[in-house]
Amino acid sequence: MKVKSIAMVAGAALLTIGMSASADQALYTAKLCGTCHGMDADTPIQPSYPKLAGQNSAYCQAQVKDIKSGARANGLTAAMKPMVATLTDAEIATLCDYIQGL
Repeated sequence: MKVKSIAMVAGAALLTIGMSASADQALYTAKLCGTCHGMDADTPIQPSYPKLAGQNSAYCQAQVKDIKSGARANGLTAAMKPMVATLTDAEIATLCDYIQGL
């Protein structure tokens, strides 16, 4: 049931970004990154959540991979762990490259 709900939210979000959205933006939306970090990656829903826009891609990738592997388990990483669990290395690179360009 939970996966079905996430899929529905992701699908609705993809519809709202329209045909002009880039594939990178669509991936950011589909993986629900904007839910917490803001659709512009610069307006997080909580002050303690990081602003991602403009973040160096290599640094971003290292952080996401460390959260995924459990090497980084401080702060709010417990909330991120399930969000990054299914990301492939290619998706991580794509997302972080997109974030760097914002």
